[in-house]
Parts: sequence; C-alpha cells; structure tokens
Amino acid sequence: MKILLSIAVGGAIGAVGRYIMMARTGNFLHGDFPYSTITVNVLGSLLLGTLVELFALVWSPSAEMRAFLVVGILGSFTTFSTFSLDVIVLFERGDYLSAMFYIIASVVLSVGAFFGAMFIFRHILA
Repeated sequence: MKILLSIAVGGAIGAVGRYIMMARTGNFLHGDFPYSTITVNVLGSLLLGTLVELFALVWSPSAEMRAFLVVGILGSFTTFSTFSLDVIVLFERGDYLSAMFYIIASVVLSVGAFFGAMFIFRHILA
C-alpha cells in the first residue's frame, strides 16, 4: 500500500510539473512543432539517467522512494502517448518532414540525455 501511495503522490507532482513545463515551453517557442513534448521527454530521460546512476553508486533509497521518483514523478512527467499524438497530427497535416525529424530527434535526444546523465554521474561519483 505504501508503494501505491508513493506512486500516486509522485504521479500528481509529475503531472503538474509536465503541465507547467509544457505550457511554458509552448508559450516560449510557439509554432506548430511539438517542442513542449520533446522538452519534457528529453528532460525526463536526463533525470532518469541521473537517478539510475545515483541509485547504483551512492544512494540506495527505499522501494517507496524509488517508486515515487521513477514511476510516479518521472512516469507522469514524460509522455509517450502525447509524443504519439504529436506524430499523428504532423502526419495528418501533411508535414512529413517535421514528423520524421520529430521522431528521430525525440529518440536520439532522449536516449542521448539518459546516456549522457549516466556517463557524467558515473564519472563524478565513481
């Protein structure tokens, strides 16, 4: 029960954080390209990579804390379903080049952010 409550509280925090980040990014960058979704997904990947290395090298949080941070906060902060919707919208508009760029950039930047965070923290903390 503690883990479920941890996930629920973390999920509320992550969802609100995503809303705020997406609203601010969207207002700042404008346009038809889904900058806000790619921003939260890359940032979420960076944060998850950081947590993975922290958990492996210097911090051994409880199962509840791991669930709160990873499943709750980051699980609701990042959003693959919105990414999928953005791709479909770009395709339906006939903006195939932007759709392909978005798919490639999202994957490369998100995986790169995760790996980069792990690499940096592995070298700082090891």
